[in-house]
Amino acid sequence: MIQTERALQQVLEWGRSLTGFADEHAEEAVRGGQYILQRIHPSLRDTSARTGRDPQDETLIVAFYRELALLFWLDDCNDLGLIAPEQLAAVELAVGQGVPCALPGFEGCAVLRASLAALAYDRRDYAQLLDDTRCYCAALRAGHAQAAGAERWSYAEYLHNGIDSIGYANVFCCLSLLWGLDMATLRARPAFRHVLRLISAIGRLQNDLHGRDKDRSAGEADNAAILVQQRYPAMPAVEFLNDELAGHTRMLHRVMAEERFPAPWGPLIEAMAAIRAQFYQTSTSRYRSDAAGGGQRAPA
Repeated sequence: MIQTERALQQVLEWGRSLTGFADEHAEEAVRGGQYILQRIHPSLRDTSARTGRDPQDETLIVAFYRELALLFWLDDCNDLGLIAPEQLAAVELAVGQGVPCALPGFEGCAVLRASLAALAYDRRDYAQLLDDTRCYCAALRAGHAQAAGAERWSYAEYLHNGIDSIGYANVFCCLSLLWGLDMATLRARPAFRHVLRLISAIGRLQNDLHGRDKDRSAGEADNAAILVQQRYPAMPAVEFLNDELAGHTRMLHRVMAEERFPAPWGPLIEAMAAIRAQFYQTSTSRYRSDAAGGGQRAPA
């Protein structure tokens, strides 16, 4: 697999064309992308006989890392106000439609979308990636707006939105696009769609539980634990959400045991379910919930 420093430099070089892009966006994307690819590497090696896509292909790996960096950057554009609202609207149109950004300072959006369109093993994955990006951006906007508004969502509404705002659909679709994982066909199976919703809900709950202390100290209300505690002050919010997380995880395991999904979907779903312990805990800044990690929130 491509060396970490070499990959990081390529993601940073691409990110310099995006206003507000920070080293952290590239660093966390490479770190998280490596975690995922290492976990599914044996399965990708097995599927390469069918697809001809090398799991160690540098072009494919860097494209995946750049997509992850884009997700981190978009999240911070919403939550930290890295760019002006009119700029963000233009960026969302560009990454959701696959067209050049109408405003200067965001050339990397078109570069990434053009590269993914050219690399797509199945064109259906590229069309789905655009749709997933639109859903992701809309969920980020909605979450930010409700957290800042006077009327709070219910827990059910929050989790429904959080399934999109966690960004897992983009991650999975990008992997499928680059390595031919046939996600477009699998989406026709109700059990597969159920798995995607369950793992995304698990990801949202893991993210919020891990980032609860940091979000509270930063005054961030877009977090399930904070929302539940605000609505029901006497409720043990963390215990409730940990129970919810355990329930979603049990349901996920039941579906995965009953269904047979082709490689590498089993190891990939397992890797994403374990990300709280394997990825969040080792973050140098973004996902740290202690004081040493700084004052930022822990976005998806």
